[in-house]
Amino acid sequence: MYRQGDVLIVSITQAEVPQCSAVPRDRRGRMVLARGEATGHAHVIGGPGLQLLADLDDPDRMFVEVPQYGRVTHEEHGPISLPAGHYRVVRQREYVPGSFRPVAD
Repeated sequence: MYRQGDVLIVSITQAEVPQCSAVPRDRRGRMVLARGEATGHAHVIGGPGLQLLADLDDPDRMFVEVPQYGRVTHEEHGPISLPAGHYRVVRQREYVPGSFRPVAD
């Protein structure tokens, strides 16, 4: 497991990755795992051949396929190196009366 701020990255098997579609890059060409609502900063992942994927049934559930290596960066946190593998991206949530919402970073 890897954590960077409000983003948790969990190693999974390839069989655990559901039917997914590629997440489009943002206007700056980055693959964004999470964007901070409060600061505007972003948790960004990159690496050769890396794919950021979203579950077709739940676009908020994201997965990463890392064929060689990956690197997660953020303006306020140290970078994280990821070895080759498959990962699930989990956003930290907080309880508000009656529901949950992503933590505002």
